[in-house]
Amino acid sequence: MPVLRIALAQTNPVMGSFIDNAERAVDVVRRAHEQGADLVAFGEMALSGYPIEDLAVRPSFLAASRDHLTAFARRLDEEGWGDLPVIVGFPDGPFAPRPDDRGTSPTSIAQNCAAVLFQGRIAARQAKFHLPNYSVFDEYRNFIPGDELIVLRLGEVDVALAICEDIWRDGGPVSRVAAADAGVLVVINGSPYERDKDDLRLPLVRRRAEETDTVVAYVNLVGGQDDLVFDGDSVVVDRAGRLLARAPQFREHLLVVDVEADAATPPTLVDGVTRVLLPAREAPRPPLERDVAEPPDDLQQVWDALVLGLRDYVEKNRFPSVILGLSGGIDSSAVAAIAADAIGPGRVFGVSMPSRYSSAHSRSDSDDLAERIGLRYSTEPIEGLVAPFEQQLHLEGLAAENIQARVRGMILMALSNQDGHLVLTTGNKSELGVGYSTIYGDSVGGFNPLKDVPKMLVWELSRWRNAAALQRGETPPIPENAISKPPSAELRIDQRDDETLPSYEVLDEILDRYITRKHSRAQLLEAGFDPKVVEQVVVLTDRAEWKRRQAAIGPKISQMAFGRDRRLPITYRPQG
Repeated sequence: MPVLRIALAQTNPVMGSFIDNAERAVDVVRRAHEQGADLVAFGEMALSGYPIEDLAVRPSFLAASRDHLTAFARRLDEEGWGDLPVIVGFPDGPFAPRPDDRGTSPTSIAQNCAAVLFQGRIAARQAKFHLPNYSVFDEYRNFIPGDELIVLRLGEVDVALAICEDIWRDGGPVSRVAAADAGVLVVINGSPYERDKDDLRLPLVRRRAEETDTVVAYVNLVGGQDDLVFDGDSVVVDRAGRLLARAPQFREHLLVVDVEADAATPPTLVDGVTRVLLPAREAPRPPLERDVAEPPDDLQQVWDALVLGLRDYVEKNRFPSVILGLSGGIDSSAVAAIAADAIGPGRVFGVSMPSRYSSAHSRSDSDDLAERIGLRYSTEPIEGLVAPFEQQLHLEGLAAENIQARVRGMILMALSNQDGHLVLTTGNKSELGVGYSTIYGDSVGGFNPLKDVPKMLVWELSRWRNAAALQRGETPPIPENAISKPPSAELRIDQRDDETLPSYEVLDEILDRYITRKHSRAQLLEAGFDPKVVEQVVVLTDRAEWKRRQAAIGPKISQMAFGRDRRLPITYRPQG
């Protein structure tokens, strides 16, 4: 049985940076070549970054993609690595719009493609068949579907290609792989992270391996792109679905593995299959160590996703530093710890902004947090700024409470304008769900690491992060009092969140059922929740859509994140 050495390049591209992405890919190909690889594969749109959204309708962007792909192929050959077939994802076009019965937009001019580069040229090209149009994906809007499966004959082995969604659906490439009698299926992916997604992804890859009777090599992108985080977690399984190799999550990695594949048989004609013959590479194969990374536990995965999402947003958008308000509470403490892990404490600026309602422990907990983490810390009292608003506008009650939050927001934005910081907002998913925030106040900011993190999970993550620090012999970053004390906005005397909202245990459960599982009022009542609480939460959630529409983006970690996943009208008066 022939052995094929496959290299999977788990890379972190920067959107639109064709030159830099290609330059880094050249180095990856060099390393794969030195390790005796017979084939190297990059992720979905690794040349351009993914998802490209409406860049797909810019002819100039698509033409640049094709030009840089061609230049990349030539560069590999010039460096002496042209004998190594390279599979890389890229957007191709522009093409004439081709609407069809699969619902493709009549304005689509691009295709989501995998290119096979060999000896300085594009030897083959395959477009994605199945265009997802759910959750965070709008590919019906952006792309023209493909209809041709490429099978590469590399020496004695036939290698078929697929692109991400193509293996999640029956039909298309999956149905043709077995008919074409391929020995290996290479799948290039841009699959975003969600909690427990690895519990779905690996079983799917195993099932497809068994169904197609092929070795499946699944390579995924890694890195943050706006509100998406790609976790890598590339895998190779044999024909029986047994795991042969696995890349680590949340970091770049070159996964090289030897696989035994069925020898290619005399080719038969199969509708929708194009065969490409490439000579086998004659190269020494240095010995390989078994490379099977063990995925971290659930809470570490979530923390790592939040850290990577923030780090890449800061670095890819070239912010020198971040700034956030420190209240001494759990949310701002968690965000400060995430930020320090992401970019280092020296680039994190925390501002305590006490009012006449701020408790002594809020100030001391902020001081303690800053010392534990080592971030840059300052204090800006707000009383002198709030008083003129209250006096001139005769504010009282809720309006007087909210002006405090808005003054704090102005301070952070002013410091951001002055010094170029990215402002981090700290509202969690539970608060965003019911609108428990002040628009243009504590909601101001360009990025929110906790946007998709419910309150109960914020506490879990904070305890986990402290425990992880203790295990490493480090100082826990989050003060215990910030974790244990009752949450409060501290906008009036002795204010507590549970005076206004249900307990967070109850609130998070109702929000999960209403938002993620799409339960109705009737279903919530059938589940045994208090009718008054159900009515309160549902009404607050529906009314807060206008606030969420203006909220900062943040890393998606759940199946139903606010923003891309959940798109509802602001003007909405439910009846019946």
